[in-house]
Amino acid sequence: MGTGPEHAGGKVSGQGAFIFGCEGLALTSLEADFFRDANPWGFILFARNVDSPDQLRRLTDDLRAAVGRDAPILIDQEGGRVQRLRAPHWREFLPPLDQVQSASDPLRAMWLRGRLLAADLHSVGIDVNCVPGLDVASAQTHPFLMNRCFSDDAEVVAQMGRALVDGMAAGGVAPVMKHLPGHGRGAVDSHKGLPRVSASRAELAVDFAPFKVLNDLSMGMSAHIVMEAIDPDHPATQSPAAIRVIRKEIGFDGLLMTDDISMGALAGTVMERAELALVAGCDMVLHCNGDLAEMETLAALGPMTQAAQARADRAICTHPKRQPMHHPIDIAALDAELQSLLNR
Repeated sequence: MGTGPEHAGGKVSGQGAFIFGCEGLALTSLEADFFRDANPWGFILFARNVDSPDQLRRLTDDLRAAVGRDAPILIDQEGGRVQRLRAPHWREFLPPLDQVQSASDPLRAMWLRGRLLAADLHSVGIDVNCVPGLDVASAQTHPFLMNRCFSDDAEVVAQMGRALVDGMAAGGVAPVMKHLPGHGRGAVDSHKGLPRVSASRAELAVDFAPFKVLNDLSMGMSAHIVMEAIDPDHPATQSPAAIRVIRKEIGFDGLLMTDDISMGALAGTVMERAELALVAGCDMVLHCNGDLAEMETLAALGPMTQAAQARADRAICTHPKRQPMHHPIDIAALDAELQSLLNR
């Protein structure tokens, strides 16, 4: 790692082992040139990149044009506090926990939520949503995560996750389940510090359970959390032992990306963080802040490994937008149905 990418006429040979963001509402010429050469596998958008539907469609078109292919474009559109597309142009959704607790038919309401989320995202060129969050809430869950969870019951978490995934798939949007192998016991906000969990392996089976049920999904995101029973010295993102749990015990063989490599939970330079994650077994590094200098540094990671590229290719081939779509659907009617289930 870190020896530099293989180039062909200045362009990375193969898709880069990274997902990048951009700084603002429009792609700059410097960013476009950099993305063309670095060839990130995909892109991720945040509120800083969002103004209006027309603006967002231009941006997603320009990002794909920069790499010359239909690259995945990701976003965190969970609902509640973590929602990058907001009113008045897009729907506002309750936090996941609040919706589960409020709905008269939680499973149907969650499918509807997924279908409506997909309608909002698909219309502006976003084809991957970083949901479902399959973390199981607990007494010690930090407030930053608590109402982003579906439930404190692992079985309910799995059921809601599947309903949300199915709803999004019906609208052509793919999921990224998070945060593997489970972040629900974290009592620290990993944006600011490193959570440590002292639960036993037997207790952690509860955290793993929803991910096992949805281990057929094509993409997942790692957790910046130390599970002392697995590896007391490294957060899961940078822990070979934790990645083995994800691959073997949980049984997830999809594309594994890191959570944002710039978060406060991790130590060292951005390159040191990324290299440790890839050596541990993550397939891809997620870098979110749009800092061009940091992205230029990370471009030296070069292309994905052969195994990671195979997982990435499988995620593209099985993407719901590439599958036969169902008959046209009355989005207004689905919107009204969801509201009726929430206004019991």
